[in-house]
Amino acid sequence: MSNAIQTSATKDSSPDLTQLTQAVAALPREYHQLLEPLVTKVVESQKRRHQLNKLIQEALTQLRLDIKYLEFDLQATRAERDEYKEELERFQGFEFE
Repeated sequence: MSNAIQTSATKDSSPDLTQLTQAVAALPREYHQLLEPLVTKVVESQKRRHQLNKLIQEALTQLRLDIKYLEFDLQATRAERDEYKEELERFQGFEFE
């Protein structure tokens, strides 16, 4: 296995994937050449999944924050509405349903 693939796999990967890359690197040349492209695909796929997972987590964090802001705005809007409603009722002398 090329050093770039092995280094990349050990730096960013799970222990199982690191162990796999090391095991394939230790195989005889004919098996190593046969398995290297497959392991490379697995390493690249794992990196993409990791990046996608990170993006999803960031999006969820932002969504949670946005929801908190919206809930705050909703509470403030309701409080303002209730204040204006009470003020209008005082001026008009009757209550709204």
